[in-house]
Parts: sequence; C-alpha cells; structure tokens
Amino acid sequence: MSTIKEPVVLGIESSCDETGVGIVRGTKLLANAVSSSMDEHVRFGGVIPEIAARAHLEAFVPTLQSALDTAELTLDDIDAIAVTSGPGLAGALMVGVSAAKALALATGKPLYGINHLVAHVGVGVLEGTMLPPTFGALLVSGGHTEILKVTSLTNDVQLLGSTIDDAAGEAYDKTARLLGLGYPGGPAIDKAAQDGDKKAFRFPRGLTLPKFVGSAENPGKHRNNFSFSGLKTAVARCVEHFEANGEPIPVADIAASFQEAVVDVITSKAVRAMQEQGLTTLLLGGGVAANTRLRELLAARCASAGIALVVPPFSLCTDNGGMVAALGAQLVADGAEPSGLDFATDSSQPVTQIVLSHK
Repeated sequence: MSTIKEPVVLGIESSCDETGVGIVRGTKLLANAVSSSMDEHVRFGGVIPEIAARAHLEAFVPTLQSALDTAELTLDDIDAIAVTSGPGLAGALMVGVSAAKALALATGKPLYGINHLVAHVGVGVLEGTMLPPTFGALLVSGGHTEILKVTSLTNDVQLLGSTIDDAAGEAYDKTARLLGLGYPGGPAIDKAAQDGDKKAFRFPRGLTLPKFVGSAENPGKHRNNFSFSGLKTAVARCVEHFEANGEPIPVADIAASFQEAVVDVITSKAVRAMQEQGLTTLLLGGGVAANTRLRELLAARCASAGIALVVPPFSLCTDNGGMVAALGAQLVADGAEPSGLDFATDSSQPVTQIVLSHK
C-alpha cells in the first residue's frame, strides 16, 4: 500500500446499536451518517444483540448512500475502506465487517480492520485539532471505561487502566432502571441530577482504598482501574430502604449522588494517571462524554493540574463511522499494511491491537 498524504477513507461502524458510515479526507470530515436502533431496545432496558444485528443489515445500504451523497462522492473516489473489527457485539460486528469486505472485493479498495476504542481516540485529529505526539485518553461509554496512553495513533497505544466489571454507561443504565428513569440511563440520570443534591448520599467510590491504589512508587493492582458494581448495589439498598419504610424515593438526590460518585472516581484517577505519566493533554471520548457533570469536573481538575482537555463534538463522541474513517486515514497516510479480506471479527479485541494485520 503506497502512502497517500490526504487519503479519502470510508469508515464503517457497527459494534453496538449504531450503524455508522463516515468519510474523511486526511483530517477533514466529509460525511458522518448514523442510523441508531436505540428505540428498538428501549422496552428491553438495554441493547439486544440480535435486534442490533438485524437493524445493521437493514440500515447499512441507506446509511452508506447517505454518506456518499453528503460527501458528493462515489465509491470510485474512495482510496481505502476501514471497518470496526472489535471490540463489540459479535453479531453486530459481523454485519459491518461483511459489508466492508463485500465493498472492498467489489471495488478493489484496500481494507483495514481497526480497533473501535482507538477509533474513539482517532476522532480527535479531525477538523484541525492538533494533538501532541504523546497524550492521554479517557474513554467513557456504555461498554468501556479506559485510561490510555497514546504515543502513536497508528502503532503504539498503551492501556493504563480499565473497569473490572460494569462500564460507567452500564452502571448508569442499571441505576436508572432502579430509579424508574428508563433507558438509556445516562441522559435520564444526568437530567434528574440537575434538581438533586450530590451530597445527599455518600455512595462508595470503587477501588479507591489504599490497598487497591498503592502509591506512585509502589502502585496497587487497581491504581488506575474502575469498579462500579458496588456502587450499583449501594443504590439498590438505598432504594429498598425507602420502599421498605413506605417513603417516597428521592430520585433526584440519589441520581445526583450516584453521578457524583461515578465522575469523582473517573476524573481523579484519569488526572492522576496523566500526572504520573508526564502527559499534559487528555482527550475525552465515548458516549458518556456528553455527561454535563463529567465534563465540568474533569475540566476543573485538568485545569488545576495544568492538563489541556480535548473534547470532540458530541456527534463524534458517540459511536460513528467518522471516527473509524479518521483512524483509517491516519493508518493509510502512515503507510500501514491493509488487513486484507481474510480477517475475523474480535469482540474482545485489545486496545493495543490497533489494526488487524494481513494474514
């Protein structure tokens, strides 16, 4: 694969419930079409993999055409195709990868199977945003909560910490269900919390005790890791207490206190990890990046620590094809070898595996 300075890349995303097709020229976003099946999952209180996969099948061609129309391009104008190969829901990933392989086979364009998590970071290069050679990333979404050190978007991403149970978004969904706020839980709790007292309840901060954290010189096993299962249980016990006593549940106060517990741990651990790694720029990505309290507290703590905070537009924080195309364009420009047509999806693809290698 020859190096192209400003490649035109088509990106395909289907790791969960959004069918995304984006087109990027170098670092310029030309189109970002997204079709979400979230409304089909609401009555179940979470994403149903089979429904998501079927929705991707139905949405792919119209979403592809919408992106091409918006960019005013045809498939002949595309230099390469990038597709999310993992991590994600196995069935959903297969739909996107199968579609990408069909397009690559039909057009003869090189194909890259890329990492969904690194794509969330890669979106940070779009629209003229300048990132330093080495920086940190905090990804907070329904399926992932990670702290990363990025030395190179195309070949060197290091995992500093991650959740050992529920991701932050999952904790929001489960807590919203306990409070009767519906699905998706993130926006519902964020809205309810606006009218609540974040100090009303002191909910646990997972993995923050000295035995887990250790010190900079002798770090504990979970210094940079997260756990939200104990927090969810604490909220459940709190709700049960009010129900047992026949008292009204203070939904706003519980929502605000729960949210504060989540963002307190996430922001404090992320900022500390940046300081210990000597990093002065932090990129925030993932769907939960839309949370108002997370943005507020992270911005304040980054400012106090002298860390520059980069937050992409909300439309580029949630799962989308633009982020896949953005990372794909970086790989093409860097002369990375395409993945070919014989790679498989990997629902647990590690963040250190940025692009699947050609077999």
